[in-house]
Amino acid sequence: MAVVDAPVEKPGRVKAFLKLVAIEHSVFALPFAYLSALTAMQVNGGRVRWLDLLLITVAMVGARTFAMAANRILDRQIDARNPRTAGRELVTGAVSVRTAWTGAVVALAVFLAAAALLNPLCLWLAPLAVIPLIVYPYGKRFTNWPHAILGVAQAVGPVGAWLAVTGTLTGSGPAWLLGIAVGLWIGGFDLIYACQDVDVDRQIGVHSVPARYGLRFALHASTVAHVVTFALYVWFGLLIGFGWLWWVGLALTAVAFGYQHLVVTPTDLSKVNRAFFTANGFVGIALFVFALLDLVVRLGLRP
Repeated sequence: MAVVDAPVEKPGRVKAFLKLVAIEHSVFALPFAYLSALTAMQVNGGRVRWLDLLLITVAMVGARTFAMAANRILDRQIDARNPRTAGRELVTGAVSVRTAWTGAVVALAVFLAAAALLNPLCLWLAPLAVIPLIVYPYGKRFTNWPHAILGVAQAVGPVGAWLAVTGTLTGSGPAWLLGIAVGLWIGGFDLIYACQDVDVDRQIGVHSVPARYGLRFALHASTVAHVVTFALYVWFGLLIGFGWLWWVGLALTAVAFGYQHLVVTPTDLSKVNRAFFTANGFVGIALFVFALLDLVVRLGLRP
């Protein structure tokens, strides 16, 4: 008797699109947007504004989803030539280009709508926030430092969250400090992530720091970026007046930073994903949780 294979069920369009944009990776940027927003709330009255936090969440996820969809669309031919990325949904056909563009446009509309509901300043500045999201996918085509463009795109999050709460640029210095720290942090670990594609990038002409300057230089540059990041976190804590709970979270962050730079070396890239996902996901969550506890326990942030 012939054995008939059961048909493989394809994921629905929405599920496949969410996989395409790796929606779960929002964990990297969201905690710092929350940290900035809650700090601004503490400075401006000490009460949590839940609707603002909801709209900030919607705006952040919308912007990131748009950025990821646009990146995947524009890079689909490059992805097809790289064995590591050849299984991505736009390459295999699990998601059509039309579906990806539809999702990107919807995500962009959601972002702009959330910005409009927050305050007029956020709406006026929203197009500026979109610019680096559009430029980044092209960065690897004309500069060896596309990681810096990614850092600029990510730095917008904490600044935008602060402005969402206050509605003014006045007094937003702490948000800019935190934004620069986040940009350097994410740009730094993007340097690590890019190391795994160095040989393919050189073959197909994709620009990156590892492809141009080598693995050792890229990993050293990442270390420098994260040392500066840590210094800026210290500065931010001093500027806001955080107490011991913040510094406990920062100590745990130092351990996570040190771990990822120890396990990834020019001769061993096998733990890049562990450094990228585990260590950096921990950094965002740990700092946010301990900062939140400090805001509630010591500085009097109220629900």
